[in-house]
Amino acid sequence: MNDKHIGLTKEQISQLEKQNCQCGNWKDVLVSPDFKHETIKNTTFSGKIKLGKFDKQVSFFGGVKKPAGICNAFLHNCTIGNNVYISNVSNYIANYIIEDDCIIDHIDLLAVEGQTTFGNGIKATVVNEGGGREITIFDGLTAQIGYIVALHRHKTKVREKIEKLTAQYVQSVKSDIGIVGKGSHLSNCGTIKNVKIGPAAIIGGVKRLENGTIKSCIEDQTEIGTGVIAKDFIIAEGAKISEGSIILNCFIGQATKMNRQFSAENSVCFANCGFHHGEICSIFAGPYTVSHHKSTLLIAGLFSFFNAGSGTNQSNHMYKVGSVHQGILERGTKITSDGYLMYPVRIGAFSVVVGRHYAHPDTADIPFSYLFEEEEKSFIVPGVNLRTVGTFRDGEKWPKRDERKAPNKMDLIIFDVLSPYTVQKIIKGLELLHNLQPLQTNTSKEVVCNNLHFSSSALLKGIEYYTMAINKFLGDCLIEKLRNSKLNSVSDLQKIFQSADSAGTGKWLDIAGLLVPEKCINSLLDDIEAGKLPALENIIERLKKYHSNYSEYRWSWVCEKIQNIMQKQSKLSDTEKVLKIISDWASACKKLNSLILADAEKEFSDVPRIGFGVDGDEKTRDADFDAVRGTFEGNTFVREIKGQHEVITKTAEEMTNKVKALR
Repeated sequence: MNDKHIGLTKEQISQLEKQNCQCGNWKDVLVSPDFKHETIKNTTFSGKIKLGKFDKQVSFFGGVKKPAGICNAFLHNCTIGNNVYISNVSNYIANYIIEDDCIIDHIDLLAVEGQTTFGNGIKATVVNEGGGREITIFDGLTAQIGYIVALHRHKTKVREKIEKLTAQYVQSVKSDIGIVGKGSHLSNCGTIKNVKIGPAAIIGGVKRLENGTIKSCIEDQTEIGTGVIAKDFIIAEGAKISEGSIILNCFIGQATKMNRQFSAENSVCFANCGFHHGEICSIFAGPYTVSHHKSTLLIAGLFSFFNAGSGTNQSNHMYKVGSVHQGILERGTKITSDGYLMYPVRIGAFSVVVGRHYAHPDTADIPFSYLFEEEEKSFIVPGVNLRTVGTFRDGEKWPKRDERKAPNKMDLIIFDVLSPYTVQKIIKGLELLHNLQPLQTNTSKEVVCNNLHFSSSALLKGIEYYTMAINKFLGDCLIEKLRNSKLNSVSDLQKIFQSADSAGTGKWLDIAGLLVPEKCINSLLDDIEAGKLPALENIIERLKKYHSNYSEYRWSWVCEKIQNIMQKQSKLSDTEKVLKIISDWASACKKLNSLILADAEKEFSDVPRIGFGVDGDEKTRDADFDAVRGTFEGNTFVREIKGQHEVITKTAEEMTNKVKALR
């Protein structure tokens, strides 16, 4: 935008008035030296006005082109950049900077009144409807900062420090002038009050936007569409919100989609979430939280990498002193159609919830399980989700579905399905199952623990699944380390275990998508409390460091576990111990792949074929099914899994020979 503006000449004023333009004091209107009066028609100016040059053709949908300029508008205290197109403002535009190349066409009102922070500083009451976990939203909020503020409330001084830093930032953005960023396009809009709009945003057909910030950039345009109503909000780059969605007191993260009359209140939704038809209230939606169906409610809980089936619901009706109950659904949880949880609950990572559960299940240390209802009891099948196609695909699909294109990806995400975070829980789960086994007699059908019912077969299978998962994960990490290490002797082999520091050992946490050792988070919180991280940027940079060091921390954790295993094998040499881990890894991988293939083959059995070949016999049915769904042998996923079998064998042989060659 050109800051060199000059006053209008008498001739220009005269021509503007002939073009039905009005102004109480033409001296308050400054223009670019290249300003052409022909481009302004039927416009009223008041207050301080700056106008750029308008000498280009502006492109519209369908190949239509119109000259830049202003027509049929009322502008008050505005700065208009170069080659802006403003037309048919039914009310007025007040107190705005409209940057270069913007289009504002057929809108009612675009105005700022008084000092505003554009949605920064609004508090969202998340996770617990009764309050106490409020997050102050601002346009630099990340999933990790939000998590610390909401879930580490016992760290009072830490929260106070972050809230103080946030308040300082909120004050720094306070202004009585709004901005419509370069290249933004506003069309057919209703009322827009106290809203800051980033570059290249596309806003069309909205009903009402009030007190908010819409971040956007040319690399990742934000789109706000038809019928949207939003108040007290922050919307990040690449978000797509449309089709009558209603937003109140919310932060909407990068590349999140929200449409089809969705309702969101007092919630924070981070990267790549998808919300359609249903509603959310007081939730912390970590990355990849998805709800696609009508009659689906997510309320008062923590979610991430989550998928809600049709009719999913939760409630906290058992309170006596207020709606204080909440739910924690760890990463990768799915709830099937009409699934219900009575709060409080905690569901372990990568678990599937089927049916209605009233007994407040806590399955945090029994991950990868199926929780189902039978005769109003909550039955659990431990570890069974490790052998399903869906879990395998989850690990592959999430990185591919990261639609964030903004240069600065705000939320820090580790996508691994098996990680120190989940495997530490598998180890706890395995210990629990072993402890429950003696309780299982030959005549009893089930064991009950913490209101969870385990069948005898589920206990045995769970032990098998968990053991395979541990062997696979430890072996994966060991083989990666062996492949990337130069080994000439047994001494070199020993050094790869000795070189690992203790940074990643101990308990791991999932901080809204960031998998990180508890030691690191405790260090971060201590430094915040001590004032060693005096700005929000310092906290974010520390978290980014933890994200980039994930592989090193993971090896530290794995190394400790492997050393514990090796210490128990005192009769074997170090070389033999490593060879056994490789052998156990290969066996576990092949077994898991066989189970996953068997699960995939169910999708090609007779039952899925029902509904195919509507006008023919069984042969026609099969031909129709194959034409639509393909064959089991020809399925890309199946071929990939089968191909891995050969890769596992080859890798095991390669690593075995490498270790055996050491002297």
